[in-house]
Amino acid sequence: MYLLLRWIINALAILAIAYFVPGIVVSGFYAALIAALVLGIINALLRPILILLTLPVNVLTLGLFTLFINAILFWLASTIVKGFSVADFKAAFIGALIMWLVSWITNWLFRS
Repeated sequence: MYLLLRWIINALAILAIAYFVPGIVVSGFYAALIAALVLGIINALLRPILILLTLPVNVLTLGLFTLFINAILFWLASTIVKGFSVADFKAAFIGALIMWLVSWITNWLFRS
């Protein structure tokens, strides 16, 4: 139940991001659901590997390089999902920041 609720919240967040951030387009709720699913899978599989590979840069930037990794993964999800597109890196960066904020709030609300 918790996983399904997080999935729907992330899909709604992607729809809200598309509404507020210029350069991000979502064709509908179904595309947002698929984008949230793909983004979750990418973050679960690729993000730890990328963070490990870029660990020296991450240490030098005090963890700020992780924001760029999140933006790249957000953009990667947009290349995989039809109906979800990100125009440029700036839009991906802002979208990834908002998704991080939504994820952080969701984790805070549903912690047990």
